[in-house]
Amino acid sequence: MTMKRQDVKNPTNDEEQQRIKKQKVVETSSCPYLDTVNRQVLDFDFEKCCSVSLSNLNVYACLVCGKYFQGRGHKSHAYNHSLEAGHHVFINLRSEKVYCLPDGYEIIDPSLDDIRRVLNPRFNTDLVLQLDKNPQWSRAIDGSRYHLPGMVGINNIKETDFVNVVIQSLMRVTPFRNFFLIPENYKDCKSILVHRFGELARKIWHAKNFKGHVSPHEFLQAVMKASRSRFRIGVQSDPVEFMSWLLNTIHADLKNNSRISNNNIVHRCFQGELEVVKDGADASRMPFLMLGLDLPAPPLCNDKIPQVPLFNMFKKFDGETVNEVARVRYRVTRLPRYLILHMRRFTKNDFFVEKNPTIVNFPVKNLELKDYIPLPTSNKYDLVANIVHNGKPGDGSYRVFVQCKSEEVWYEMQDLHVAETLPEMVGVSEAYMQIYEKQQ
Repeated sequence: MTMKRQDVKNPTNDEEQQRIKKQKVVETSSCPYLDTVNRQVLDFDFEKCCSVSLSNLNVYACLVCGKYFQGRGHKSHAYNHSLEAGHHVFINLRSEKVYCLPDGYEIIDPSLDDIRRVLNPRFNTDLVLQLDKNPQWSRAIDGSRYHLPGMVGINNIKETDFVNVVIQSLMRVTPFRNFFLIPENYKDCKSILVHRFGELARKIWHAKNFKGHVSPHEFLQAVMKASRSRFRIGVQSDPVEFMSWLLNTIHADLKNNSRISNNNIVHRCFQGELEVVKDGADASRMPFLMLGLDLPAPPLCNDKIPQVPLFNMFKKFDGETVNEVARVRYRVTRLPRYLILHMRRFTKNDFFVEKNPTIVNFPVKNLELKDYIPLPTSNKYDLVANIVHNGKPGDGSYRVFVQCKSEEVWYEMQDLHVAETLPEMVGVSEAYMQIYEKQQ
């Protein structure tokens, strides 16, 4: 185990750029500061910007206090912090190299590899294929709780629960998740949104996290920029609208680069096909990523909560039922591998938004659509995610029920809250959006 004394170039000091030090190998035991590293304060989920200059160039994290600083040359913010606070161990957030400041030599020690893995979680094909087969319980570094990879809470920054439930739901779509767990699949893509989504997915499924939750700071920054502030921190939005925007944007960003071999991963997972017949016009085919189901109007004078079977709502797509408003008939001609359903609970008018409280009765397993939609073959589906809305239309919140395939149990998730639940509890909630997986 050795440490290399390396050259230090300070972009803010011309004299420092001209001065080159000779390399010198020092034994690792000569560094007395490794025991000052405090893993409990390290959090790499935040935007990687210097806490002083707010620059995102050449940023280092102090492994003693967890703060971010720019540079490591003389008069840089990291260098000054090492002198003022007496903190000497820093990691470059891009190269993952660790240095001792103010001396400036590189620390090469395998005991720091766990920090590198938390900074940038790594997956290979074999590891990805085992995620849903072998449950691997982990514990936060402070010993506070145990958790399974993929079953961790997501921090609600401010009114971002609509993002959290969509992310948790998409993490149950196996081929979609597997694609983003391996960065080589989209390394040639120039979209920041695609890379931030991949980073968030790897953090959610990383088995050696220092804490039992993740924070989507960088992903939300990419979302706000890509959507031109249509979805932003501090403003509640609709998870159905966000799901539709996210899938279409990711697909467009991947398709823009022909060097990505599997650039149609979104359509391979979610795209189906409808036949649309308008009065007096020929039938046309159109693709879809989700199906919108209309809830029946609730009775005006009835104290009981109305209920409706999910199958009754599928009559809209049997090719015979006519939409009274648009005079259109719909027929599903091809179902996707993962079927996204959206229950239209909210109706808007010029004065307010009204919520339909009707409970939808749906099966958790073996949803057979052949009896309700004219399809040539049997298509059975199993539920993997169920997004629920609680409260009034204006100030409600969202939570999601997801299935853990490695243990075949259900979990209820609402931001940082993650708890095991019974399958019977999944069906007694006000379902708003669901993802079904076709049985293989």
